[in-house]
Amino acid sequence: MSTTAPLPVSERIAVLDILRGFALMGILIMNMPGFSSSFFAEADGSHLWPGRLDQLAEELRDMLFSGKFNSMFSLLFGIGFTIQYRRMQERLGDGATALYLRRLIVLFVFGVVHACVFWPGDVLHMYAILGLVLMLPLRRVGDRGVMVLIGACLLYPAVSGVLRVLLMTPDVVARRVADAKAMEALDNLAYGQGSFIDMVAQNTRTMAFGLRDGWALWGELGSFVMFGLTMLIGALAGRRRWAERIPELMPQIRRATVWALVLGLGCGALFTLIFHFNRVPGPSPIKVLGSVAYWVSRVAMMVFYVLVIVRLAQRPGPQRWLAAMGIAGRMPLTNYLMQTAICLVIFKHWGLGLWMQVGPAAGLVLALAIFFVIQVPWSRWWLARHERGPLEALWAWLTYGRTAAGAEGAPAVGTVQRR
Repeated sequence: MSTTAPLPVSERIAVLDILRGFALMGILIMNMPGFSSSFFAEADGSHLWPGRLDQLAEELRDMLFSGKFNSMFSLLFGIGFTIQYRRMQERLGDGATALYLRRLIVLFVFGVVHACVFWPGDVLHMYAILGLVLMLPLRRVGDRGVMVLIGACLLYPAVSGVLRVLLMTPDVVARRVADAKAMEALDNLAYGQGSFIDMVAQNTRTMAFGLRDGWALWGELGSFVMFGLTMLIGALAGRRRWAERIPELMPQIRRATVWALVLGLGCGALFTLIFHFNRVPGPSPIKVLGSVAYWVSRVAMMVFYVLVIVRLAQRPGPQRWLAAMGIAGRMPLTNYLMQTAICLVIFKHWGLGLWMQVGPAAGLVLALAIFFVIQVPWSRWWLARHERGPLEALWAWLTYGRTAAGAEGAPAVGTVQRR
């Protein structure tokens, strides 16, 4: 086999496919508000959905889903990067870096096109950037250095929050609220009444909005640190081969599951209460505490979900119903972008036109229906005929060229393979 051919896809660690599928389901639940209404809604502290059922669904979604599943995806990215890069080095030596760099560049292009043309909530371009500026340089850093970086990321919300309290004046807060309300009005016009071209123009305007001044860039930095934190945890897990040592690590997994649940739910309840009773725009000391609690809950609940799935996947009974998650998780890029396509058709004016008509409670039900009624069966049908998803195959072809043709592609984000 050519040394530049993609890795074979016949042998995979099934639990990672299940985790990836579970992350896809959670990401759709979390992203549903961004598909159905403006990202800039509620900037003034108001409630977009005043009904008690919708507010309860919103709070439960924030406590149990928000941030946990894109964190799981970035964790898998970190695991996959570490193992894929090690395999590439075994086959290519010094050529591994150039090949993986090309792979990340292709992912970045996918992400930018997705964000500017279809939906500005894209995370693919962020993963690609972090792969370039964090993961590739990280291969020269020891495990202790990785743990120091993880600690620094955990400190970020406290440091950033205190600086915001000290530096953000009422005038700045008022200007940012006014900017957000203006963007919300443009969203409602473009997405609720406009054409496909109007949508593309507003998507590009939204992406530019996040880069146009220092305050907005500061917010973007926080998102990168969030994803970087779980990528670093994933890199450490990949180095220590945790995914391949599950039976050996089961006693530690059982203990960590309990602690992650207690910490995740406790911090989740704390930040939910803090932000429920402190909706007035602008930073404050109590909101700094809320932000720290959110970050801790985000990581702890993500770890809890991962460990529960790992434990269930070791049992024959749960393995059967978890297999549906694994089917979807074998083609994560395709299913992630398919979620955008489906939701655009449902919510945008040029589609079914349900913009601003689906609240948090109905959105939760709709997300589950899309995943289990459309994506899982379609994934099963496709993978019965092909080794991997269509966009995974395209990604491999753009990375490896003609050598990808016989194998239908390289490993997807987070894929781990066993020889």
